[in-house]
Amino acid sequence: MSKKIKHTEEFEPFNIVVFGGEGDLAIRKIYPALLHRELDGQFLTSFNIIAITRKAQGESTFYQDLTKHLLNTAEEGTKEDEINNFVKKITLITTSEATVEAYQNLKIHLDQFKDHQNIFYFSTPSSAFGKIAQTLKACNLIYPNSKVVLEKPLGYSLESSNAINAEIMQAFEEKQVYRIDHYLGKETVQNLMVLRFANNLFERAWDYQNIDNIQITVSEKLGVEKRADYYDNSGALLDMIQNHLVQLLCLVAMEPPYVLQADEVRNEKLKVLRALRPFTKESVLTNTVKGQYSRGSIQGEEVSSYLEDIEKYNSKTETFVAVKAYVDNWRWKDVPFYLRTGKRLKKRYSEIVINFKEVSHNIFPSKEKLNNNKLIIRLQPEERIELIQMTKVPGPGGYRYKPIALKLDYTDSFKERFADAYERLIVDVIRGNQTLFMRQDELEAAWMWIETITSNWKAVNQQNILYEAGTWGPGDAILDEGATWITKSWRD
Repeated sequence: MSKKIKHTEEFEPFNIVVFGGEGDLAIRKIYPALLHRELDGQFLTSFNIIAITRKAQGESTFYQDLTKHLLNTAEEGTKEDEINNFVKKITLITTSEATVEAYQNLKIHLDQFKDHQNIFYFSTPSSAFGKIAQTLKACNLIYPNSKVVLEKPLGYSLESSNAINAEIMQAFEEKQVYRIDHYLGKETVQNLMVLRFANNLFERAWDYQNIDNIQITVSEKLGVEKRADYYDNSGALLDMIQNHLVQLLCLVAMEPPYVLQADEVRNEKLKVLRALRPFTKESVLTNTVKGQYSRGSIQGEEVSSYLEDIEKYNSKTETFVAVKAYVDNWRWKDVPFYLRTGKRLKKRYSEIVINFKEVSHNIFPSKEKLNNNKLIIRLQPEERIELIQMTKVPGPGGYRYKPIALKLDYTDSFKERFADAYERLIVDVIRGNQTLFMRQDELEAAWMWIETITSNWKAVNQQNILYEAGTWGPGDAILDEGATWITKSWRD
């Protein structure tokens, strides 16, 4: 059992209004995050939670189902009374549509707490964002200290993303908008900033002269599950690369900000996005690969194909993407950034691998291959950092050597429970800290780069490569000669 550490903090009293309040994300992530922060003692202030839903499900069913889920997923030692008291803070309001008339119950409720800041969490399809925002404004529920949290995906193209943003900006100012990406809330992702900028050892070697390539992988064993309709209209590129993997690339590649403040960090990320080399008809054929999973076996269990899963047998949607990207600036001259993500792959994990260059000359008599150093930042399912280095094998008989991992495992090193990504990011919203949230110009720059892929895929009629479920997919096609994917942690 992890030790609980109290993180007391003074916050302005707040109301958090969750649109899509009965949805999967709200149940699995948002409410548990708020529960854990309360139980850890971080909320020493008055707060209310309002769940907005369009479903006609009764209140008793909602509270029973939520309580059951929280009980089943709570940390060991959590008392039932604690969960019951938390659930009592949630008010369920059912609205049929986003109109001033339909929001009257919400307005009446929030008007009781005018000394609280209003945080509006849009956990709905992005097509509804604009209408909800404008209705909130018409109801006079948006104040200077109000905030809005936007879940991805923010549109399906640059044009649609800009249109959604334009609607949001009619109600909120940019300083009130929090575009959330839960990958940026992971402990190891944030530690990447400390690793780079607080350790002279790494920062001096963090460039094209010392690094051969960088790999960012998000591998999933599951198929599309309950997201078939959404996923078939987005695919792996828009679902994962456009936001999660590109944001991780930015944190790896960015220059040090002069101070750790929101706009300074985001300015440096924006420079990376603008330096990403656009794709052409020629480079999209050699530097990208897209695939779709067919039938296969995962851990001895037979699984169906993507087409069978979605019951659309003419779908061209990709479930796997690998991209070789380049950041065209002085620090990253000709260093490939390999991005890879896919469903129904061999193993579930997410990690960043910094592959350093090999030593220029082997002085040892055996002349066996000297493995290059690797910095492996594992994001899930566990969070840890490993530095792979060559080490002499103990014993007489000359110099024998092998790669050994120096490990920082968060579970082993820190016995207290540490907050998950949503906990950390929601608290940052309450604080008013936008460092880990995307600014609109970042989002635009990311979309502009992504659309050099989608437009050229269309221009060259890029086809999916079928890959068997339970394999690593067709990502080898984009690798430089001699390069390999690091598909296996040194611990595994």
